Amino acid sequence: MFLHRKRPIFPVKVDAPDPKFAQKLLEQFGGRSGEFTAMAEYFVQSFACDHTGIRDLLMDVATEEVSHLEMVGLMVEQLTSKADREAAYEDTLFSVMGKGPHFLDSMGNAWTSDWVRSSGDPVADLKHNISAEAGAKMAYERLIALTDDKGCQETLKYLMAREMSHQRMFRAALESLGKEFEGELEPDTELNTYYNLSSDGQGDVGLGSDERGPWNQGDWQFMEDPDAALHAKVRGPKG
Repeated sequence: MFLHRKRPIFPVKVDAPDPKFAQKLLEQFGGRSGEFTAMAEYFVQSFACDHTGIRDLLMDVATEEVSHLEMVGLMVEQLTSKADREAAYEDTLFSVMGKGPHFLDSMGNAWTSDWVRSSGDPVADLKHNISAEAGAKMAYERLIALTDDKGCQETLKYLMAREMSHQRMFRAALESLGKEFEGELEPDTELNTYYNLSSDGQGDVGLGSDERGPWNQGDWQFMEDPDAALHAKVRGPKG
């Protein structure tokens, strides 16, 4: 069951119409990293999740994303109201589509369910969700830099903070599962092998030294020359 309260979860009040910024904001309404995509993903993922706690988390966040979609929609509505009197209005999607939000991204591409990801595996879905929330966080950060409207900025800062909060929730849920990888099958070879495939062949003295770090040191087997090593495996020992 869903209920709607007319008061948004956070106050939305822009200072002045700005149809050009409203078009950019459509990215978070009907775009790939937008609130509708996030809502649809978490809603669908929840039905495929057998873990009752994570299922509840997914539904809670999906429901919050509906509130965020409402906030973005209200911003677009306010940014385009009375804007048809301005010359800037004629250079935007709204001059053809009309004021208010539309299920389009900032370039006018229609929203598509192709953007919705649900694998049926909680580890895979949570990893995807963490990445998706990171993308949404960056989108809001960039939008904040594109407007001087204080009202817009306050709303966008709230939305950005909530995307960061969702990242933390999903990361904690993933850690609680105690599984590094999705699925059930484990590899029998190559799991801890690092292929040095970006090299000028001169190690630490060439144009670009072969950087080492925790991603290829410690427990990792560093394969200095993958081409030679892999061909040797295929040919087998000489004899």
